[in-house]
Amino acid sequence: MKKLFVSIGLVAAGTASLQADYAPGLNSMETTKLWSLSATLRGFYDDNYTTASGPNARGSSGFEVSPQFELNVPLQQTEISLKYTYGLYYYQDREDLGENPIDQTHQLDLYVDHAFTERVKATFLDTFVVGQEPELLSQGENISDPDRVEGNNIANYATFTLHNVWTRLLSTDLGYENGFHDYQQHGNGNPSEEAANPSLAGVLNRDENTVWLNLNWQVMPETVALVGVQYGQVNYLANEVIGQWPSPAIPIITYYSNSRDNRSYTGYLGIQQNILPNLVFAANVGIQYTEDYNDPLVHTTSLNPYAVASLTYTYAPGDYAQIGINHMRNATDQVAIDSNGGITLDQESTLAFADINHHLTPKLLATALGQVQLSTYNGGIYNNDLDTLYSLELSLNYVFTPHFSANAGYNYDYLQSQVPGTDYNRNRVYVGVSATY
Repeated sequence: MKKLFVSIGLVAAGTASLQADYAPGLNSMETTKLWSLSATLRGFYDDNYTTASGPNARGSSGFEVSPQFELNVPLQQTEISLKYTYGLYYYQDREDLGENPIDQTHQLDLYVDHAFTERVKATFLDTFVVGQEPELLSQGENISDPDRVEGNNIANYATFTLHNVWTRLLSTDLGYENGFHDYQQHGNGNPSEEAANPSLAGVLNRDENTVWLNLNWQVMPETVALVGVQYGQVNYLANEVIGQWPSPAIPIITYYSNSRDNRSYTGYLGIQQNILPNLVFAANVGIQYTEDYNDPLVHTTSLNPYAVASLTYTYAPGDYAQIGINHMRNATDQVAIDSNGGITLDQESTLAFADINHHLTPKLLATALGQVQLSTYNGGIYNNDLDTLYSLELSLNYVFTPHFSANAGYNYDYLQSQVPGTDYNRNRVYVGVSATY
């Protein structure tokens, strides 16, 4: 199936954008024209499109149709890029079962960069998606729900950064980030049934807001050190029952969606080092303090490490390799209550990744992305239990002409979990053609 998302590594390092001068997935025609229009037709086989465990897995052949429109507007002090991608996916197995065989996805990316003066620059990025795949709905974050989810599920990620150069050595970055999630699967309004089987909307619909301030010091021409602070607020929005203790039949304590609201304070030190003109190391490392202030049973606080780091090597035009790691807290779809009434609040996750984009010949591009996410549950019956999610994406793209190319790929996903009944294996292969104008 189509690679639906920008490399998590590139997003984490802050090096991925929609700028026309850095667009590894686009050909030269798309990066030099004001606008471009393309379309992809692929056939695929997915051996576990339900991401189910063991014998419940169902496989299906199918096809994908995906048109895309991109607009790049370079102005005197402003760059604007807009990209819209539509995906239609047909599953033969669902047709055979008498179910709706069609899934649809939408992704709208906006990038705006504006220089107010030589010293002050603002950058805005926004990605709005509607879809079913966890990779599409996570968009560079640690994955909260590793399962494929039916329906028109919505996620939006927006980032605004104001960069101000105060002196030759000192600059600041003031930033704001918002993550919005809305899953289509809601509860039925019956508190005891919602408590026994919480909906995805009940446990994952949320609004995440983060503000940060970095003070940057140009230590040497190729070295920037920084000290930063960050405040985060997570509010769950569904207003549904997600658990009752000791049981739905005898509810002494009722947990609602917003029982898992939290706020966090993070301090970190960072460095960006241009080891070579084409080899860049960047890292922020610190401590995150989190308050789960809305838990009806107990107000809990916790400390955990915070880290975002990457090493990027651009060894030829259009060719790069990157490795990196992210460590932070993230939401989870599990809410199991323990014998003392404690509920699962979230996860502490470490995501390690490696990414390579390499031209085997001038016309043949190979890409590979591998990642491992280790997530530990915080609270509830699965407290300190571990989920490990392995992912691998391999693809080849051969350009016959500037207007026509062929592509093939393979995706592998494996969830190994200490939560009973959630493990799964998934293999996907695809082959197709693309046309660009």
